[in-house]
Amino acid sequence: MALKQTKIPSGKDTMFSANTYIERRKRLKRQIKSGLVLLLGNEEAPRSSDVDYCFRQDSTFLYFFGLDFSGLAGIIDIDENKDIIIGDELSIDHIVFMGDQPTLKEKSQLIGVKNTAPTSQLKNILSKATDSGRKIHFLPVYRPENKIKLFEMLSLPPARVNESASVELINAVVEQRSTKTREEIAEIEKAVNTSVDMHTAVIRMAKPGMLEAELAAEAHRVALAVNGDLSFPIILTINGQVLHNHLHDKKLKKGDMVLCDCGAEAPSHYVGDLTTTLPVDRKFTPRQRVVYSIVMTAYDASVAMLKPGVRFKDVHLTASMKIAEGMKELGLMKGNLDDAVAEGAHAMFFQCGLGHMMGLDPHDMEELGGSYVGYEGKPKSTMFGMKSLRMARELKPGFVMTVEPGVYFIPELMDLWKSQKKHMDFINYTKLEAYRNFGGIRNEEDYLITEKGYRRLGKHKPSTLKEIESLRS
Repeated sequence: MALKQTKIPSGKDTMFSANTYIERRKRLKRQIKSGLVLLLGNEEAPRSSDVDYCFRQDSTFLYFFGLDFSGLAGIIDIDENKDIIIGDELSIDHIVFMGDQPTLKEKSQLIGVKNTAPTSQLKNILSKATDSGRKIHFLPVYRPENKIKLFEMLSLPPARVNESASVELINAVVEQRSTKTREEIAEIEKAVNTSVDMHTAVIRMAKPGMLEAELAAEAHRVALAVNGDLSFPIILTINGQVLHNHLHDKKLKKGDMVLCDCGAEAPSHYVGDLTTTLPVDRKFTPRQRVVYSIVMTAYDASVAMLKPGVRFKDVHLTASMKIAEGMKELGLMKGNLDDAVAEGAHAMFFQCGLGHMMGLDPHDMEELGGSYVGYEGKPKSTMFGMKSLRMARELKPGFVMTVEPGVYFIPELMDLWKSQKKHMDFINYTKLEAYRNFGGIRNEEDYLITEKGYRRLGKHKPSTLKEIESLRS
């Protein structure tokens, strides 16, 4: 007998109305046309035998089914025009620890799904479809337990599961999720607003003698205080040249800069992603000001280009050229800068891509395959620097993008390229040595592509030299 569960725990309501999810699934059916779509939700991830990591539902499952619980799967039967939620009712043992909750059928009705089935029936549903010659569409899998499920249900070897993922479904999901609706944008802006508050708190709080960990803790506190959380592990470091530095064990000292790359995740799971660079002192040093201004020149030039029809690759190359021009003014680059950027010499200073899509994840949809999301299925460049560009395709209204140019002085890269005599016509290695211990600077903000141009999302983040210094005590 199924136990009656009467309450949804706080924060576990669906993101939007049932009609939103119904329309999303209808659109997917029109795109795929035939077969059966299987969307696997996530399971709890154990960190020890009796403790789990914080649960995070699969973003595509959330997008089409909106249920933020573990142990679920969703079926969109295109031929029979039927949607099914697969999962098990909670036992009394679950309820003792989790409290009363709606039944699976009641939860499913919230997202416009009338049909439910226990987990034990999923394999039979899939087998019946394949025996009838119907195609099972599923997405690339990034969680090992879901690879095992597909092995057990479809006899696909775990190492080869993703080779069998439906390219038709990938393209359909990317096309639909890429264009954000008004209600999605509203949720993203909630996350961005909290993200701005996180960064403002860090700018105000930083002082010589503090640990990076104290600032990271304050940023996390701001997100938690509004019933949110982090959209990704905080990057907060005095070693800004380490692009994904999640260590927080260094002590801030005079002359350092702090690079803070963090964002909030709203209860709806839509996210923000911002970066700020600030001085540990009350003001930037003269050298820091010059490099910071170069970064902001690249940022302003990039933002000015945002509009439908422009390839984001071209925006990236504009930022790359502005950085190269700034480095030449400092005497760190030389020669013909068009040739330098074409050959990738600027990547001594700007090693990563200018930005990426953002939505239910900071790097939105990239678990489906970066080439599908940012390159429309075309191959990426293999050139150092360019291969890190996540987004190259033409911009369209409704896209939400980060714009995040930076300048990074990486001693190991300096030594390697110098030893290889690489780009000797474009890089002045003698003068570059003086910047060995400079670190890195990045500014990142989030933008919506509109019908005619762009709109920065969320409230204003302090980003200019004057704005940041005005908040330093």
